[in-house]
Amino acid sequence: MNASCFCLIDSQQSSVFSLPLFTVALCKRPLRPSDTDLFWSSVDPSGRGFCISIFKCQPRGSYKRSLSTRRASNIQGETPERGNETRTHQMAKMQWSLFLLILMGQCSFFMCHLCEYHFISDSKTWEEARNYCRETYTDLATVYDMTDAERLSVPTGRQEGAWIGLQSHPGKENRRWHWSLPGVEHHEAPEWWADGEPNDEQLPSFENCVWTHNSWVDVRCTSNSTFTCYDESKEPGKKFYFINKSMTWPEAQSHCRKHHTDLVSGLTQLSDVEFKSETANRKTWIGLFRDTWRWSDNSSSSFRNWDLELFRDDEEQKCAVIKFNGTGKWSSDDCHEEKPFFCYEDKVVLIQQNKTWEEALNHCRENHNDLVSIINRNEQMWVRQKAKRASSPFVWLGLRYTCTLDFWFWVSDEEVSYENWASGGGTDDCDLSGAMAGGGEHKWSKKADTDKFNFICSNF
Repeated sequence: MNASCFCLIDSQQSSVFSLPLFTVALCKRPLRPSDTDLFWSSVDPSGRGFCISIFKCQPRGSYKRSLSTRRASNIQGETPERGNETRTHQMAKMQWSLFLLILMGQCSFFMCHLCEYHFISDSKTWEEARNYCRETYTDLATVYDMTDAERLSVPTGRQEGAWIGLQSHPGKENRRWHWSLPGVEHHEAPEWWADGEPNDEQLPSFENCVWTHNSWVDVRCTSNSTFTCYDESKEPGKKFYFINKSMTWPEAQSHCRKHHTDLVSGLTQLSDVEFKSETANRKTWIGLFRDTWRWSDNSSSSFRNWDLELFRDDEEQKCAVIKFNGTGKWSSDDCHEEKPFFCYEDKVVLIQQNKTWEEALNHCRENHNDLVSIINRNEQMWVRQKAKRASSPFVWLGLRYTCTLDFWFWVSDEEVSYENWASGGGTDDCDLSGAMAGGGEHKWSKKADTDKFNFICSNF
């Protein structure tokens, strides 16, 4: 059997999805006999609901909008003696949704990044490097988290650093607040501050970091305090760790990132009962800070990876450099110095047209690659930058619900392992697809697939 291409058919949406190699569907309940006869080549006779389905597939472009009996006959495992009329009647009765297919056996998983980094060995000033990147790719490199930082690799043997797309705009009036944990956006919350805080506007010093002792106070980042780390994966049921050691804010951030996830960040974490219990009547650094650094593409990424020994935040060294000293940490330098640099190439595009989910899917597959999938926090951060510029309140993603098997999946054949659902999103039902909010925390919502929104396509 030719196993180079198989397909998945959604009779509700009349769509065909191509997948490589062998596929396996994990069924949460036994399928009806008519289902197995028509669509599945092999079913566990015990009826426990574990199915292996192998389909033959024509090129995706050969399938049009309607799903006819002739097309259904391309599926291996169909019972020959069934008449066309019977099959059509059965298909009309069945409320088929898309099936989640998971690669098995000799198939290997791979991560499709939503951007590509390109190392340019020619030495240029920071501004010349930015112009080159914008003309050739998308922009100088933006970095959203440690996953991105670790992808910035260079040929061995190079000693000098390379420009990335971070530049300082000195002056107190140019500072912006950020949360240390990547993906958590800052929103004004005056009720959390102590009376008269933040209050360094009239002071000669810069109070750019925050600790809390029941309310927030801005202080110098070189001050010392105990601190609290957030950990998203270390122990089930435990997310916050109060560290009873006195450190500067940058040292505390470095400790949390090394041993946990990051400094506690965002109003949701600070409102958590566990955090309040862990820090009751204790002073602690939190992940709130402000600086004058901006990304060349105007993204809101708060991720910083400064080398605490080399970094200087002054008016002479205003452009960020990734050091080739084996640490991957960042320093700063005079923007007029000539250095190699990193560009990035965007692999996602916002389409500012309002379409139904199926129309959006067809548009992406005809003009790009697919509706975008989000399989981790890093990709969520890249996609949300596009969603911010949408002209509709939500943007369609490649996220779909199968009511037959009762779970969500990505149309690009990836499992939903990372989730970012809004609370109170309602129950699952047929004809639902996933959309990201264009504002706020950019959570996902379950929307009727006949709603019309902007949408985001992938280009890889």
